Amino acid sequence: MTLYIILLILFLLVILGMPLFAAILAVAMLGFYSSGIDLSVVAIELYRIADTPLLLALPLFTFAGYLLGESNTSHRLVRLAQALIGWVPNGLAIVAFAACAFFTAFTGASGVTIVALGALLYPALQQAGYREKFSLGLVTTSGSLGLLLPPSLPLIIYGIVAQQMNTGGEVAISDLFLAGLLPCLLMLISLSCWSLWTNRKDPIPVKIFSGKELIATVREAIWEIPLPIFVFGGIYSGLFAVSEAAAATAMYVIVVEVFIYREIKLLRLPAIMRESMITVGGILLILGASLAFTNFLIDAEVPMLLFKLIQVYVSEKVVFLILLNIFLLVLGAILDIFSALVIMVPIILPVALNYGIDPVHLGIIFLANMQIGYFTPPVGMNLFIASYRFKKPVTELYKATIPFMMVLLFTLLVITYWPTLSLVLLRR
Repeated sequence: MTLYIILLILFLLVILGMPLFAAILAVAMLGFYSSGIDLSVVAIELYRIADTPLLLALPLFTFAGYLLGESNTSHRLVRLAQALIGWVPNGLAIVAFAACAFFTAFTGASGVTIVALGALLYPALQQAGYREKFSLGLVTTSGSLGLLLPPSLPLIIYGIVAQQMNTGGEVAISDLFLAGLLPCLLMLISLSCWSLWTNRKDPIPVKIFSGKELIATVREAIWEIPLPIFVFGGIYSGLFAVSEAAAATAMYVIVVEVFIYREIKLLRLPAIMRESMITVGGILLILGASLAFTNFLIDAEVPMLLFKLIQVYVSEKVVFLILLNIFLLVLGAILDIFSALVIMVPIILPVALNYGIDPVHLGIIFLANMQIGYFTPPVGMNLFIASYRFKKPVTELYKATIPFMMVLLFTLLVITYWPTLSLVLLRR
């Protein structure tokens, strides 16, 4: 049975509604069987992913994110950001960008950010005098801004998948955490500048700075402000490994939200844990099955065959990167980010390495594309979530998000063709 028939079977199974992990696993087993390889290799791959120490960070950060989503952290975060920078021109829009990015980084899901922060920010933007179209576009596109910020789950999953492939390029989770900082900052600054420019003819009342209000909001969020310290301070001081930082973050969030703020009842913890682990379980099933499928692809030399095929038509790295961005934007619009990571990274990473692309830089390019793909018309997931949340036609969301998309596409080009932006903070 040829490779093309096997891949066609995978596509048909997914179209027919089979769970993605089951389709991937079935095709991997079929591929190994047709190649005369013992099917015990599939079980070995599942054990190998379960035995990965870094995998501990995934459920712990997810649990911490769910706890933050259940509490009033989003309200405190917005009030603190508004007290800090709400007094500058276009301050509330900048607050919205920053708050959404931070919240998405910890919750790991842009849809959660739209639902949780959108209900707070959309009416606030309207009351402040921003146009409805601008406000809708802002809250829809901002939901995915934090995917490049630690401890983003997609960053961790990319690192795990890349490490399991043993391609020779070093892909440390701590390097990915650092690499995403400046590209995300570029996106935030670019969106803020564009927001200032597009609202120049609509004078938005500037909030007067209040030292008392700033002190009050700092006191209110005093226990949540140290959260990034557990990630950055713990990991880069050498005090914690990534998995240990995740454990410390989860424990800290439990203590703060359950025992200090008392916004989450102790009896509610098992239910939140169950909800978060259902999400993690789905990711792990897809991850384990896809690594077995990856082994089949490597045994069948698919990445090398793909590289040779592409090289016939694309000899320049610049052209390859353009085509890669177009492909990933389309992929991000039709496939959820976790599935895209575990299915496509094993195929794309070896090809990109042959073009001389740094694997850490590739991870940032990949996630930057996925971030934009979330609201790329016509089927970007965030468009439908925002349409449902704000009771607006999805076509109205298309028009509202396009200007923001153009700005982010510009930053994507900078991120893609200026690798120093992503790699300058790394010790290499």
